[in-house]
Amino acid sequence: MIDTPSIFDHESLLQSAPQTPGVYLMYNHSRELIYVGKAKNLRARLRQYFAKTPDPRPFVLTLPRSLSEIQTIITHNEKEALILERTLILEHSPRYNVAIKFGSGHLYLKLDTRKPWPRFYVTRKRKADGARYFGPYLSGSDLRAMTQVVERAFKIRTCDDRDFRNRSRPCMQYQIKRCSGPCVLPIERSEYLLEVESACRFLLGRHPELLRDLRGKMTEASTLLEFERAARFRDQIIAIERSLQPQEVAGLSSDHDVVGLYRSADSAQVVLMEVRGGVLLRSRPFPLEDQGADDQELISTFLHLYYAEGSPIPREILTPLPLDDSNALSDRLSDLRGGSVSLRCPQRGRLYRLVTMAQQNAEQSFFQAQRATRAREETMVGLKKLLHLSQLPRRIECFDISIFQGEAPFASTVVFENGLPRKQLYRVRSIKTVEGTDDFAMMREAITRRFQYIEETDDLPQLLVVDGGKGQLGVAVAVLEDLGLHYIDVIGLAKSRYLGESKTGDAERSSERVFLPGIKSPIALRPGSSAYRLLTQLRDEAHRVAITAHRRKRSAKRLSSPLDEISGVGPKRRKALLKAFGSLRGVYEAEVSDLAQTPGISYPLAHAIYKAFRTETEETSKA
Repeated sequence: MIDTPSIFDHESLLQSAPQTPGVYLMYNHSRELIYVGKAKNLRARLRQYFAKTPDPRPFVLTLPRSLSEIQTIITHNEKEALILERTLILEHSPRYNVAIKFGSGHLYLKLDTRKPWPRFYVTRKRKADGARYFGPYLSGSDLRAMTQVVERAFKIRTCDDRDFRNRSRPCMQYQIKRCSGPCVLPIERSEYLLEVESACRFLLGRHPELLRDLRGKMTEASTLLEFERAARFRDQIIAIERSLQPQEVAGLSSDHDVVGLYRSADSAQVVLMEVRGGVLLRSRPFPLEDQGADDQELISTFLHLYYAEGSPIPREILTPLPLDDSNALSDRLSDLRGGSVSLRCPQRGRLYRLVTMAQQNAEQSFFQAQRATRAREETMVGLKKLLHLSQLPRRIECFDISIFQGEAPFASTVVFENGLPRKQLYRVRSIKTVEGTDDFAMMREAITRRFQYIEETDDLPQLLVVDGGKGQLGVAVAVLEDLGLHYIDVIGLAKSRYLGESKTGDAERSSERVFLPGIKSPIALRPGSSAYRLLTQLRDEAHRVAITAHRRKRSAKRLSSPLDEISGVGPKRRKALLKAFGSLRGVYEAEVSDLAQTPGISYPLAHAIYKAFRTETEETSKA
């Protein structure tokens, strides 16, 4: 007999729920937290979920049967509820809440102003380290566009600190007029820092103020007959104006963030447009899936999550509909900004047209994402048909082996889900049990280690791809048979082969080939087809991951010190020895008494170091 979850008894809950601000937590019958919400009045908010007129959202319609418990947490005010809601969402990631990852895949420009000659460089992590961050930029093209203007207009150095210290003459960036050459030329540091500050103002979107100052400096330099300096300011003005020309929003001169929302059932698309000084800097799409919140709550929670991650907050944020908790959210954002922030829902005029444009962008982004999803779905359906698979390959795992001259072999596993890479699921395994260069044995070890300890909750692939031909395919099939995983489809993906020269003298190659179990002849992939693009991208990604791990291992080995092999010598003592004697050769030539005078080095340890170097020299000379 199957247990049917009982209807949730909400009457007693509504009678006992407090009429105060707070947070409510919804649990299903598996004791899983599925939704976190906030309210100015908890009883009134919860009553809306169980009203006689049903809420059309699928999430709400399933609540009576899926809910087992609702807990409430009382707060002093609505702003505290807002902060607690965000903390609980980030900690538990409930299924039906807004879940957006900011910063993990996005790019920032970082500027460490504590250095004497600071520079901008790209990073993916935003830290509380005192540096200034600009972004995030959702794509490399956005970032390149910004850095090109910064280099062309402000001539900030791009080399790392080591190159900067050791350079003896200006590099190519100076030759093409994208760097002022502070590494070797007598540049005034105060002037360089002024250029850095101007670049910061540009990246922050303070363009009118920046252009006004540059025009004033150009006029002043011309008056003083400093024509070269005036020409430099003129070039900066031209570069900035050229970058802003196609982005101007007519009739605006203030700073705004504009929110657009498009929704279809439980899928939604939010677009955030940044307008700074009347210039549209960028439009950022955020796809949201399986949302249980209504439109007002979705926008409110989105804004709080977005700005609490450290994104720049303007004085005014425009939304497509009024928010119930606008006062609490405004107070919270004002705290984060360190100045007043207002939330507006314009009904007419230029600002209304701006919100309408954001809404249109959200709708366009939604359908673009839907088309991309359908295209990936069609690719998987086509792949299933082409390769005669038993199931739709929603999750594909690919294995590749990397080895160089028998040294440090690695096996990589990359995972694609619904046609997209899931990089957090990538794995690299060091081959432990295979001697020499037996590629088949290495593939056997890698696949065995991946699948031998699976649990019921593990996500298994519908398709396993091995880089290679019939031999590697046979190994994979045998391992899965031994482990009782015969229901997983397996293929071998072999690279194209050289067929000889054509009549015109060009090299002819075969197409990429797929080997199937029990079938002698491979299937040739048509170049440019969706199946070809997906499988080759999968194979190339596996190859890249394995090669990267392999190179990292070899580099670490080359950079290791003989001192690391001596018992009792750790990083601190190694650093002390190298500081005391200047180099590894100095440590080798030192006597035991000299070594023992180094801080942290006892006489027995000094004798062990002396002996270890002599033993190594003797073994090398015998060889």
